[in-house]
Amino acid sequence: MPDYPGRPFHVAPGWVKPGALHHVRIRANASNPMPLTARVIATALLTAAREYHESARWYCQLLLLMPDHLHALLAFPADKEMSKIIGAWKGFQAKKLGVSWQANYFDHRIRNDAEAEEKAAYIRQNPVVKGLCVHKEHWPWVYEGNR
Repeated sequence: MPDYPGRPFHVAPGWVKPGALHHVRIRANASNPMPLTARVIATALLTAAREYHESARWYCQLLLLMPDHLHALLAFPADKEMSKIIGAWKGFQAKKLGVSWQANYFDHRIRNDAEAEEKAAYIRQNPVVKGLCVHKEHWPWVYEGNR
């Protein structure tokens, strides 16, 4: 029996439909040398998210950077494992930009359109709630794949 809490495996059960949308949160380590919102880092991370979207490695409905973490609404190809795609993306950003990521990430499968809208609103409002901007429309560090 594994030790609690253990590490989540991030493998979707067989009953999860291919292409299901997930809320993903990826945190930087506290020792990360620069905030994810530093212009050079943020621009590169958003470009990489767009490139993954455009090359169909993932479908990115929304990705928003905060100083020490990011939130995303992502779907993944049916024949690829979410953990491998996210791991490859994190690994490349670590090498290219020097970002120090926490070893794991949080994911939650979105179950319906109402929940997708709720999570998108939560993600977009995050910089306002944290006092980083006054209006969500003013936050520059966001990528929306369907725009």
